[in-house]
Amino acid sequence: MHQPLPAHQTKHLPTLTYPFNGCTFLLAQSSDGISNGTALWLGAQLLSVYAASALNARRPGSEGRPKAVELGSGVGLTALALSSLGYDVLATDTNHVCDSILRRNIAENLRHLPVNDAGSVQVRVLDWHVPSDAWNWHNPSRIASRARPSQTSRVIPDEDMLHPPFDLIVSSDTLYDASLIDPFFSTLKALCLQGRDSTSSVPQKYPLVLLALERRDPELISAALARSPIPLTRVPARKLGKALERAGIQWQAADWDGVEIWKGVWRQ
Repeated sequence: MHQPLPAHQTKHLPTLTYPFNGCTFLLAQSSDGISNGTALWLGAQLLSVYAASALNARRPGSEGRPKAVELGSGVGLTALALSSLGYDVLATDTNHVCDSILRRNIAENLRHLPVNDAGSVQVRVLDWHVPSDAWNWHNPSRIASRARPSQTSRVIPDEDMLHPPFDLIVSSDTLYDASLIDPFFSTLKALCLQGRDSTSSVPQKYPLVLLALERRDPELISAALARSPIPLTRVPARKLGKALERAGIQWQAADWDGVEIWKGVWRQ
């Protein structure tokens, strides 16, 4: 099985054949000039291999599968990767990305996931600019959107729809525009807190947060991290290198230079 190439070498390809964790995903992508989210980026590649190396998803049992939500799922690589690792995954993005790329990639790759071990993947619109008190967890296609609803024939029984609390929150390649920083972190904070009982005397377990970013604009990234409502710690680059090695990916250091993964848990 061939190893995946760094995303910056494949932007011209309309479809990527992408091996991961014994699966082979076929990912459509597009450089449509409308959204960065319709193409694969390095952060998603590194986040996926780090997740495979560092996370231990529970298998079905008395507690069920762990649940993950992704902010800015793009072409769907990380969501599919987490599903292959045993997570039930809620993949979210803008209305445009969901309708143009994400829903199609998820639907067409479900058959490539392990039959018994993979978790489910659901796709719903989540606009970070919509306040969390206006979110709707009962809508099968969108949690929050400022756009006019698109037609959808898909029906998910309410009891099967993924909703808070989540065990894991992930996001990659989403901190690149100053205007998105505060809406992103407001959404992240809300997802950490929703589904938890703030009045309970029992200590609450908050989700692990993993953020992958590419430090193209060091000043912007530093400013963004300083505004995070969650204390974040950078994963050492050597651990990312080890994760690539375990995945059989033999990239040069220059191939993923500038990509960082930060992790943290909400603290009251």
